[in-house]
Amino acid sequence: MSLRIIFMGTPEFSVPTLRLLVDAGHRIVAVYTQPPRPGGRRGLDLQKSPVHQAAELLGLPVFTPVNFKDPEERERFRALNADVGVVVAYGLLLPEAILNGTRDGCYNGHASLLPRWRGAAPIQRAIMAGDAKTGMMVMKMDKGLDTGAVALTREVEIGPNMTAGELHDRLMLVGAKAMAEAMVKLEMNDLPLTPQPEEGVLYAAKIDKAETRIDFARNARDVHNHIRGLAPFPGAWFELAIGGKPERVKVLASELAEGQGTSGELLTDDLVVACGSGAVQLTRLQKAGGKPLAAADFLRGTPLAAGTRLS
Repeated sequence: MSLRIIFMGTPEFSVPTLRLLVDAGHRIVAVYTQPPRPGGRRGLDLQKSPVHQAAELLGLPVFTPVNFKDPEERERFRALNADVGVVVAYGLLLPEAILNGTRDGCYNGHASLLPRWRGAAPIQRAIMAGDAKTGMMVMKMDKGLDTGAVALTREVEIGPNMTAGELHDRLMLVGAKAMAEAMVKLEMNDLPLTPQPEEGVLYAAKIDKAETRIDFARNARDVHNHIRGLAPFPGAWFELAIGGKPERVKVLASELAEGQGTSGELLTDDLVVACGSGAVQLTRLQKAGGKPLAAADFLRGTPLAAGTRLS
């Protein structure tokens, strides 16, 4: 037996789940993803989402509505006669007509240990807050923001130097396996649902560009968590005078280090920077328009001596 599934997702994070559901023998009756967006060097080409591209390679029908306000769009969804909707990082709010448009409703793969970090940026916020663990949860969706009952949980440790990109890739695979397991249990009518606790709710707001600049006046651990929580995208950054002009430099990796000094001052020639208390060592950097470089390679092109101030 297999389930008739409507899959809804957009970024690369969603793709392994789609592929695993296909490999498990489920019938994907439709794939919903966000519409193609302008891209390319000049922004003139329309680029299909990673899920869109994967679905076409798998020979699956793809729909790209801007929203579900149109009654005809809702009816098309319902007419697919699916057993369940599987949602992983789709990026659109689903009205109740869609949430209830399949026999068993819609199940979401969410990258946090709910109710902690509901919302748009759970991976980044968990690292920026210094969390030691997170996870993937399969949740039956309701009309609230990530408030539905939880069906399956898989915890993942967050290493002390792990970046958001590394955690993203780990959760992407863990989440795919969790959703595949949940669908097996659903098919067997053995998928219990547990309401989320009312305590411990935190919201993972979308990352704002205004918060990406590094504030070296904070303590070293907070600076380190800020850097790795925003790596590789959008990237935490500081300004440095290069050739007499201020230039933005992204920091893509760091480590806690020993030392004290004026905030933002280089304490060594190998990029140990003083913070409000303690210090961090910058280990991977990227100048505007350049490629990511290990610290030693960055310093070959841009030598920086102890005493240099980063702002």
